[in-house]
Amino acid sequence: TGRGERNYSFQEETLTMNSELGTTAPSLRFSKTCLKNVFSVILLFIYLLLMAVAVFLVYQTISDFREKLKHPVMSVSYKEVSLYDAPGIAFYPGKAKLLSCKHHYYDHIPPLVNPGQPGDIECTTQRINYTDPFTNQTMKYALVVQGPRDVKKKELVFLQFYLNGTDQDFSAIDYLLFSSFQEFINSPEKAEFMKDCESSYSGWKFSGGFRTWVKMSLKVTCTFAFSFSPQTSVVNYIDQRTKPRSDQLFFVVFEWKDPFIQTVQDIITANPWNMIALLCGIFLALFKAADFAKLSVKWMIKIRKRHLKRSRQVMNHIN
Repeated sequence: TGRGERNYSFQEETLTMNSELGTTAPSLRFSKTCLKNVFSVILLFIYLLLMAVAVFLVYQTISDFREKLKHPVMSVSYKEVSLYDAPGIAFYPGKAKLLSCKHHYYDHIPPLVNPGQPGDIECTTQRINYTDPFTNQTMKYALVVQGPRDVKKKELVFLQFYLNGTDQDFSAIDYLLFSSFQEFINSPEKAEFMKDCESSYSGWKFSGGFRTWVKMSLKVTCTFAFSFSPQTSVVNYIDQRTKPRSDQLFFVVFEWKDPFIQTVQDIITANPWNMIALLCGIFLALFKAADFAKLSVKWMIKIRKRHLKRSRQVMNHIN
């Protein structure tokens, strides 16, 4: 009887120990599983946030690229020349007459001899009539003169016009600058050439009773279009003729400002290869993040199933 009592007490102790171990082990497993699940959820939210940031970066990159395509940066370069292609100077004198035209060098213009009287015309000139390109009805008369070429020697063209009275309150002569006088001479349709020039280039004026000094500078755009940026200075003419007169004298000088041709180009700063590389990196990060999120969700489902299976086993063992 004593031996039976000892065996019975030993079996009771073993059962109590097993029951204690069985209750503590599932609680430890549950706490570890809970921590893992919480950590996985936090990682999942972090990667979702990174994916949102990557999507925003893709949108911002594409928007910046399109904005740079719409607004290119202007680049200006200068090319030095010793001889220009002689420009064409088209005058619209109206009733005024050309008295003299000469080429001078080194900014030196000799004193006037017999102002208001016909003098030497040493310039290459061409007279032409054509219809107004804007109305196609009015006939226009133009006097085309070859401009200066040698910028190193400071070549200039000095012209004198004469107008015998006018019924207008102000007197002025219009003129037009275009890129090449030789192109005008070689053109078989000079009237159409002048109409195109008047449609493409801007016109200017110089007034009577003054000497107008025009310094020209040439600008070339990326489409090989030429434009002039003249700078004018005006000096009053002191008429020293003895008899009072009602006529008007016009004096104008054309000279190159400097030996530099300005070239203007539009540069697109957006580099498509950089954008493609950035987008590839962003999409790779998106795919990696999506893959990790997918694996995290699968792992969480697997852990959840394992936890439920263990819970059922413990409940079956207790039962």
